[in-house]
Amino acid sequence: MRNIIWPEQWHSRLEPLPGAIIFLFLLAASLASAKGQAPGAVAPPDLSAPGQPVIITLEEAIRRAEANEPSYATSSAESKVSTLDRSIARAGLLPNVAYFNQGLYTEPNGAHGQVGQVSSTPDLPKFIANNGVREYFSQAVVNETLGLRGWSGVRRADATAAKAAAELEVSRRGLAAAVTGMFYGSLAADHKLTVAERAHQEAADFTALTGKREQAREAAHADVVKAQLAEQQRERDLEDARLAAEKARLQLGVLLFPDPRTSYTLQAPDAAPPLASREDVEQAAARNNPELKSALAALGVSNADVQAARAAYLPDLGLNVTYGIDAPQFDVNGPDKVRNLGYSASVTLNIPVWDWLSTQHKVKQSEIRREATQVALSSTQRRLIARLDEAYSEAEVARDQLASLDASAATAAESLRLTKLRYSGGEATALEVVDAQNAYVSAENAREDGRVRYETARADLQTMTGTI
Repeated sequence: MRNIIWPEQWHSRLEPLPGAIIFLFLLAASLASAKGQAPGAVAPPDLSAPGQPVIITLEEAIRRAEANEPSYATSSAESKVSTLDRSIARAGLLPNVAYFNQGLYTEPNGAHGQVGQVSSTPDLPKFIANNGVREYFSQAVVNETLGLRGWSGVRRADATAAKAAAELEVSRRGLAAAVTGMFYGSLAADHKLTVAERAHQEAADFTALTGKREQAREAAHADVVKAQLAEQQRERDLEDARLAAEKARLQLGVLLFPDPRTSYTLQAPDAAPPLASREDVEQAAARNNPELKSALAALGVSNADVQAARAAYLPDLGLNVTYGIDAPQFDVNGPDKVRNLGYSASVTLNIPVWDWLSTQHKVKQSEIRREATQVALSSTQRRLIARLDEAYSEAEVARDQLASLDASAATAAESLRLTKLRYSGGEATALEVVDAQNAYVSAENAREDGRVRYETARADLQTMTGTI
């Protein structure tokens, strides 16, 4: 019977509520004050406010990309699902409990007899499979199956979860490497735009200089034409550089923001980071390479499949314990104080005898797949060695060329300055000035491309060593 709370008991039941309500009001007030700005405090700048660009570092770009990139989200979901599958497989080794309830009515056949209970004239059911006209079940059932298949399933689930985790790490590092390339590519596009603007201004100044020298009868009109052609080309280069920078920013913005047109500013160190030694890189790759871990986990899955297939040769032991009632009365006690409540237990041993060689064929199938997985693992190891040497050589060459590219850019700038001075003094031609301008722009762009090449090669190397 349900408990009834009488009016005189309400006061005692509601007495603790005012204190709880006061606590909730104080908690809500503290949260509201935390959201607001305290008097005299300086609120941090809202980096997402319109008109104020968001400052994005490489680490921030990778973090945002991990939250927005769909392929990485899919890999993350697969890893989480595999982790839950492992928990489900382990739970399958434990006994399961169910509470079974059923009421059964069968049409009587008109005869009377005694079926399992003490009764004067119980009616017999027409269906001989049923124990009585009225039968009630209310039982707690515990089942447990012991066999090698369950343990093989857990082993396979563990290997699958490890493989999914390795694939997630592969996806994460691949995304980080891609974001790194796009980050420095966009940064280089911005720098190239600055170079193009400076080159366009340089060409415009040279056009003005040739015009003045022509008016002073110090240069031919051909110099003016040559300077105008160079200025027009610089203007077209400037438009192309502006378009390339916009495209690069939009491509990166797709991974960073809900609206790729969001204004942001990239922030990176001026100096290129150093390159680790080859020995450190090789040791890190042997420990942390995700492709190798994925291949090893795939081999573990194949081994578990072979074990599960061979488990079909072995018997399974089933245990069952049932506690409750199975009687013509829905009650603990029947007529004449007969107790309906009780238990039963059973032990079942299933021994496989003959299945027309299907188990043998399943074992053979799993062994064939395992051999293919072993070949894939060996191939992954060989490709890792080759890729590691290739990536390190690429990064090493790109690093060594950075200093040369910086020197070339400085030399080209000095050459342009001296050539302009010589032209102003009448010792150089307009063609030499235009060539110096072209050399300067090429050197500046090559330096930006060299930085992107080094950062991309270094990111590719880090994906194999687990340091990104």
